[in-house]
Amino acid sequence: MFNLSPNTSSVATDGAGRPREIRTDGMRLPVSALESVRAETAAYPLETGPRTVFVVSAAGSRFRLVHQLRDRRWTVERLASRGPRLAHAA
Repeated sequence: MFNLSPNTSSVATDGAGRPREIRTDGMRLPVSALESVRAETAAYPLETGPRTVFVVSAAGSRFRLVHQLRDRRWTVERLASRGPRLAHAA
């Protein structure tokens, strides 16, 4: 049996809706770089509604931040730390 404790995470944004700070487990991680933004507002599953996906750097790690527009909820996922990237925009 596993005991899982909920991870309370939230994202603070600026006036334009870009993430500026990740708050998780009592820590505040300022976003140092916005790597990519993908707006999924044209085609999306009806069950979940439209969303916007951000990939950001904060505190030496990369995070995927997903904003569910219908629910106004954020999902925070830590990605692999500074490793090789699969895609790079020139």
